Amino acid sequence: MACIARVPVVSNNFLGQTSEFGAQKNTVSKINTAIQAKVEFYGPDRVKWLGPYSSGAVPSYLTGEFPGDYGWDTAGLSADPETFKAYRETELIHARWAMLGTLGCLGPEIGASTDNVPWFKAGATIFSDDGINYLGNSNIIHAQSILAVLGCQVVLMGLVEAYRLNGGPAGEVTDPLYPGAAFDPLGLADDPDTFAELKIKEIKNGRLAMFSMFGYYVQALVTREGPFQNWKDHVSNPMINNAGKYMASAYCDFDPLAPASICS
Repeated sequence: MACIARVPVVSNNFLGQTSEFGAQKNTVSKINTAIQAKVEFYGPDRVKWLGPYSSGAVPSYLTGEFPGDYGWDTAGLSADPETFKAYRETELIHARWAMLGTLGCLGPEIGASTDNVPWFKAGATIFSDDGINYLGNSNIIHAQSILAVLGCQVVLMGLVEAYRLNGGPAGEVTDPLYPGAAFDPLGLADDPDTFAELKIKEIKNGRLAMFSMFGYYVQALVTREGPFQNWKDHVSNPMINNAGKYMASAYCDFDPLAPASICS
């Protein structure tokens, strides 16, 4: 009987140890992934823009110290350290805005509460009789004055940028590009290896978002539609609704010397 009584206890310990071992295994796996990303994207042995043919094509000043450095600078734009620093900051800030912008441009067009207005027409609704209702709800933000909106943006963005560069009540800033502290309330960057991996993910997604925003601009100029509507049209009939459909009309719209025989 004593032996039988001990069986559940042994079983519980075994299950508990198994669960603990599984948690440790997941943690080790995450650490290994972060370290692998750090080796792959940083330092002299990182991935480079010409792959195995990059020997001799990478400038000496691109050492792989910073995230997103694939060794490509054929124009020598980053040869000067101060210029390189300024370009890195400009790229990263634009990348973050582009990631927000790509999502923000889709929101008004997808949402029924905003009357599916494309992004390049959304701002003009402030001049309508009802103004702009955020998410279609006048109780959230009911903007009717373009000057008031501009003033709020200048003040709020000025305060955020001043804190990012100079610190403030929430703490001092040691790195204006990655201020952390109050800007990282979830502590995502507490582990250095994970932080290095997140920097890579951020700049790669940010660069893709900047290209996406450029695509939005071109689509708006050529098709007079938003990206979501362009996507729906293309999916409905890919053979007809594609770039070729707009080549002639775009040529006529933007070339003042376009022949009348084509554009009439």
